[in-house]
Amino acid sequence: MIYFDQSATTAPNESVLNTYVTVSQRFFGNPSSLHTLGQQAEALLRKSTQQVAQLLQIQPKEIVFTSGATESNNMAIKGVAYQYQNRGNHIITTCTEHSSVLQVCKQLETQGFHITYLPVDHQGRICLDDLKAALTDQTILVSIQHVNNEVGTIQPIHEIGAFLQAYPTVIFHVDGVQGIGKVPLNLHDCGIDLYALSGHKFHCVKGVGLLYVRNGIRLSPLIIGGGQQMRLRAGTENLPGIAAFAKALRLALEDVENKRVQIKGIQDYLRKEMLQIKDVTIHTPLQYAAPHILNLSISDIKPEVLIQELSKHEIYISSRSACSTKENHASHVLLAMGRSENEARTSLRFSFSSENTEVQAQQVMQVFPNIVQQIQDMMR
Repeated sequence: MIYFDQSATTAPNESVLNTYVTVSQRFFGNPSSLHTLGQQAEALLRKSTQQVAQLLQIQPKEIVFTSGATESNNMAIKGVAYQYQNRGNHIITTCTEHSSVLQVCKQLETQGFHITYLPVDHQGRICLDDLKAALTDQTILVSIQHVNNEVGTIQPIHEIGAFLQAYPTVIFHVDGVQGIGKVPLNLHDCGIDLYALSGHKFHCVKGVGLLYVRNGIRLSPLIIGGGQQMRLRAGTENLPGIAAFAKALRLALEDVENKRVQIKGIQDYLRKEMLQIKDVTIHTPLQYAAPHILNLSISDIKPEVLIQELSKHEIYISSRSACSTKENHASHVLLAMGRSENEARTSLRFSFSSENTEVQAQQVMQVFPNIVQQIQDMMR
């Protein structure tokens, strides 16, 4: 099996799974309980939180564990909108964000909030001047993705954060899901106030994520009830998932530079070989791109046909984001980048992790051109 759909989800690391199972069995007490089992669970929760904080170079009290990035992004955007609506009702984002950001913004528009969707250039990057022009005295939040989940474009997060330092009442939220362990990012150096992660994108189990909430930032909670997690997210903590998250994050950040080189080698090889195939267009930019995503299209070939044919060879890729591949419409990301309707409808995404090798990429290219040719012959 060759799994090149790592941006959709990753297989949990065996040691991470072992941690999940062990904690489920041995630390099943409620961390809020006063008895010994509860105290043991609470101690492990505190230890896991401290480990994550050290890895991200933040404070434990700045961490809120969630069910994943969709909840984290919802919590960040709605939390700011509702908490600071007396200060202003204007939010700035980009037109190429993940649906967990765009759909939240669309919902807020129906509630009286004004949203500015910044355009991107042909590489998928925003222009800082557009952001500067969009700011008003009503702006309360800027939400910009670190790495695009479809094409891998890296946004100028450091430059945006530096610019926003002059606007202390504007909160800066970053969806960091596709960047962690692939593209270095220092939360403090970039002036980030809110930062979302999802564990299953770096070989953790599904159902656990994180929202970094910088000390001093207040959010209106989405889930209320008990007083867990500083009253920002009520409900009994997912301790097995949190412990597994801490281990998976540590593993993801170990030897990270060599992992990046390995993944970039796969991307470079596939880019070179794919360009030898007739009618292939590469959409992932050469500059300002993460190493683990390669997005391309082959003129007039439906992506679902290619995906199914590759699956017969136990090669697994995707089309666009996993959250939207079953929707029959063109990629909003590629359209925003100025690609044609045909290109935006026929895009394919190859995505990798350190579990993949260049040998696997070579094996893919042994069958991929033939499959493309067979499909093209059938269409004639």
